[in-house]
Amino acid sequence: MEYHDEKIALLQAGVGAPVAAAQVEELTALGCRKFIACGGCGVLRQDIAVGHLVIPTAAVRDEGTSYHYVAPAREIVANTRVAQVIENTLREQKAPYIKAKTWTTDAFYRETPKKIQQRRDENCVTVEMETAAYIAVSQYNEVAFGQILYAGDNLGGEEWDRRAWHTQTEIREFVLRLALDACAKI
Repeated sequence: MEYHDEKIALLQAGVGAPVAAAQVEELTALGCRKFIACGGCGVLRQDIAVGHLVIPTAAVRDEGTSYHYVAPAREIVANTRVAQVIENTLREQKAPYIKAKTWTTDAFYRETPKKIQQRRDENCVTVEMETAAYIAVSQYNEVAFGQILYAGDNLGGEEWDRRAWHTQTEIREFVLRLALDACAKI
């Protein structure tokens, strides 16, 4: 599609780290060099409202895919230049956000109270299934990558709270427009 005089490929991302990595690999092979992912995430703190935006600055690597692209490490750091472009875009649109570390896991039924507390102790604010892989494959392929997450379900309480996050179509549309704006500026 054309967006602000830029050609942008828009793709519905799949769920999970292997699919995320495969999509970046295939799009890179087709010539894409700039990527902005957007989507929902769980939150590990009660004070983060549904729809609040998060710019991931790093990810705890609790999945397997990222280890096939970069050297083993507990965490992986996001591209700071791209994160700054995203932050500037959100400020211009007066969209409230936080910058934070996320927990990437592909074992969503193992998001136990003990692990949630461990990740909070590591300063993780969100949980999702793709970020570490996106960052790793982007680093491996030497392409620009950044991400905008919106707060969905809450894992920070005594019980899981779905919060009807998947029905927030206005938020999803807004986040998509922010992602398109940021991608055009990279």
